[in-house]
Amino acid sequence: MNLHNTKHEEFLTVINTLKTLSSTITDEQRKGLLQQAVQQHGFSIDEAKELLISSGLAVRENINFFDVLELSIEEIQNQSDSEINTLVYQAHKRLYGASLRAGGLPRADGRTQEQWRNLLNQARDTLTVLHKRLDHIATIQNGAWETGTPIWEEVLSIPEQDDIPEHDPTSLSVSIPDDMVLIPAGEFLMGNNNENAIDREKPVHKVHVDAFCIDKYPVTNAQYKEFIDANPHWRKPTKRGARNKTKQIMHSILRKYHGGDYLKGWIDNLFVSDQDDYPVTHVSWYAAMAYAEWVGKRLPTEAEWEKAARGGVSAQRYPWGDVLDSANAECGKGFGKTYPVGKFPANNYGVHDIVGNVWEWCLDLYDADYYASSPKHNPIAGVSTNENLNTLISDYLNVTSARVLRGGTVYTSSKPIYTAARWGGKPILTSYASSLYLSQYMANIGFRCVWDARFKSN
Repeated sequence: MNLHNTKHEEFLTVINTLKTLSSTITDEQRKGLLQQAVQQHGFSIDEAKELLISSGLAVRENINFFDVLELSIEEIQNQSDSEINTLVYQAHKRLYGASLRAGGLPRADGRTQEQWRNLLNQARDTLTVLHKRLDHIATIQNGAWETGTPIWEEVLSIPEQDDIPEHDPTSLSVSIPDDMVLIPAGEFLMGNNNENAIDREKPVHKVHVDAFCIDKYPVTNAQYKEFIDANPHWRKPTKRGARNKTKQIMHSILRKYHGGDYLKGWIDNLFVSDQDDYPVTHVSWYAAMAYAEWVGKRLPTEAEWEKAARGGVSAQRYPWGDVLDSANAECGKGFGKTYPVGKFPANNYGVHDIVGNVWEWCLDLYDADYYASSPKHNPIAGVSTNENLNTLISDYLNVTSARVLRGGTVYTSSKPIYTAARWGGKPILTSYASSLYLSQYMANIGFRCVWDARFKSN
């Protein structure tokens, strides 16, 4: 392969990483990509333009986000901020779910379903933040949409080489939520082959995962409380609710989706005082999926989870290295308990609490022997096509097969679980053990979400 082809592939990797996060870019991002193509990859401006155009990465349009969510400015007048956010979240959930159910069907506006979901997320993220919403309304009312010369006809001034900062092609300056981190695309060694490895952790195998964003922390009590307040059918069943026939029906439906200890430790729908920033626990896979759908994300695949956990370093026992110490996790105390998220340092990717605090649900079917036949590119047990993945996400309440749990907690000793540890359980599971006594100590099942990462292989 000649040098020009190598540079061509390197630049396409940069573009594809950005496309994973968003199908559109700002004008400033476009200029940055062109500068990078010319200065770091040796292309002419015309060659770089052609690559960007052919990639399908479009310059972000000026769009009325109220129209996107089928809302209007008049509709939100005289409503409180929380009421507006509820309207936005409900509209987003309805339209996002409809897009998932549409599978690969093209849209009348020419967008793919994935592009449409990206746009829905942009609309939600703009209209639920007060200052962004006000700025957007002002732009609409002032008619300040940009017009004029087509974006590709602009004359781009390319600075000298010394004026351009170096860029990591997998961490471009794209819009990443503050509570998430970008995990770059690439290969890593998944699994565990050391002398104490369990069969379900073997063999070590090479896996390529596309770029994605993942929550820095497990979902907290405070975050989950917002979800159940907006979605009453996911609240904790109460004895008082059984007096009302409608609530009784609702609770009987919900009981199909947890094993009986759902939100154990909460009193009605209130978590323990002063534990806002503790990870939510006693959450079934169904409930985790429902929360992820509500916030416009999804659960990570098992491969995504382990790549994020390893922090870019293979063959080490923990995210921070091979030595267990109290500077990185609870050791020798706090047996059976969780701790506030972010208490300990992040790994090299900026991910906190990925082992040692709670078991975390993944999207995959649990198959103890899956590693022996796992595909190399974006593996996910139980799913082989985009269509299968969309069906799984949109029809998750009908899933009955066991799902993967990763991360572990301080549940049988004073030591946290290591990076390669994996387990699985029925999607109704809310406690690691079925015994009521043991579940008090092994119940730390929670989750975190990923954003805009889509299964790529066919």
